[in-house]
Amino acid sequence: MSAIPEEKAQNPLRLIKKYPNRRLYDTEPSRYITLAEVKDLVLAYREFIVQDAKSGEDLTRAILLQIILEEESGGVPMFSQDMLANIIRYYGHAMQGLMGSYLERSIFAFHEAQKRFQEQAQTIYGELPKMTLMPGQAVPNVMGGYLEKGAKAVIDLQEELRTQALKMFSGFPYSAGPEPERGEEQAAPKAKASKKGRARK
Repeated sequence: MSAIPEEKAQNPLRLIKKYPNRRLYDTEPSRYITLAEVKDLVLAYREFIVQDAKSGEDLTRAILLQIILEEESGGVPMFSQDMLANIIRYYGHAMQGLMGSYLERSIFAFHEAQKRFQEQAQTIYGELPKMTLMPGQAVPNVMGGYLEKGAKAVIDLQEELRTQALKMFSGFPYSAGPEPERGEEQAAPKAKASKKGRARK
């Protein structure tokens, strides 16, 4: 067996247990916590796992999706209706894996770019003030628009690959187009014969 890294041994994965009454129990402070507090752990980059208290099943993804659903149901959703529809269309699709990995890499690249921008801005201007929103003020949906363009790029790529595949196989005999009807086949020799007759004259 491989040795556990020293850093992991000092900072073990935080365990949160989910009970049948839907309550979440954080084993580190030994108390029940809310979904909003789980969100705070995500924002603080704290690694954790949510397990079913009875079966031990990993429920981390389900809890994260629940947090996203609550955020999207709020006043400032990140994903547009069209983008959500496009994502749904890729479940069970041949390119589902490509779409998932593409969005994951796009989010990571966007996040890294944002971090570098903030670090550079802090170096030049110092600590940046947090943006406060007035009631009813719209927030620029930068991330949602970025991902929506990324999803459209994948769809365009799929269409381009499909077009190229059709062009590639169009040269084979079995795809040379529909066969002419019998009437057309009979009319063609008659036309040739009449042309020969005219040439003799």
